[in-house]
Amino acid sequence: MSESSAAQSLFTYGTLQAPEVQLDTFGRRLDGMPDALVGYRLEWTDIGDERVAQLSGLDQHPILRFTGDSHDRVFGRVLLLTADELDAADEYEVSLYRRVSVVLASGSRAWVYVAV
Repeated sequence: MSESSAAQSLFTYGTLQAPEVQLDTFGRRLDGMPDALVGYRLEWTDIGDERVAQLSGLDQHPILRFTGDSHDRVFGRVLLLTADELDAADEYEVSLYRRVSVVLASGSRAWVYVAV
């Protein structure tokens, strides 16, 4: 299996867990596995993209900020995506976010969207 066709793990903690957002973004629903990210805290930010706000039904979306504090922990789910679906997730996320690779509490590596 080539790297481009290998499943990509994406840690989700907000609107990408919503069925309607998944259907619009990926064309299918995903359950994922529970996990957590240590050293980050969850905050809220205004979303200026009308399409994203309308799809999620929220004017504000959660966003992760790195703290480095081992007591800070964000819970979410790991979705297994194709490379094309990961590209679609990149398009869904607005410019307030950037995708980074992290190691989750389980020891698994995954992509996650954090504050720019």
